[in-house]
Amino acid sequence: MFGRKQETNPDKFWTEYEAKIGEKVLARSLGRYVGGWKEYEEPLWGLLIATSGGFRFHHFPHEGWLMALSRITSGGDPPQEKTVFIPRERLASVELKIEKRWWKKIFAPVTPTLIVRYFDLDGAERELFAETELNAKEVLRSLESLLQTGTGETAQAEA
Repeated sequence: MFGRKQETNPDKFWTEYEAKIGEKVLARSLGRYVGGWKEYEEPLWGLLIATSGGFRFHHFPHEGWLMALSRITSGGDPPQEKTVFIPRERLASVELKIEKRWWKKIFAPVTPTLIVRYFDLDGAERELFAETELNAKEVLRSLESLLQTGTGETAQAEA
């Protein structure tokens, strides 16, 4: 019904998400993709996800009623899902940069940044950048575990 908020169950969402991608979700965090993937130039909000198969960034489309009305009247396309997937075989390293100098934190908001180094299809090393919440440490630990063991077994046990 119009105007009625649909109830969501997070456990059900993640079970369905795992079934959809065919991988176990090890850790997740909210984040903002900043750059490093040539298909996406603009910053995007979404989920940073460590899975048994690698690293994922998933942007879910959204638009307010005013934007929807504007799009409908102008004949535009609705927003689309955008995803990044880096298989664990192509992961080179991961790092979470957190500003520790107090004076920098005072003068400007400093958001933790997840840096995922990976090899593209041509074998060149690239870097993907995403601003994150502090709880992205779980994503970092899970990805580090994938790099060390080559599987998600240790990361699953820690998560």
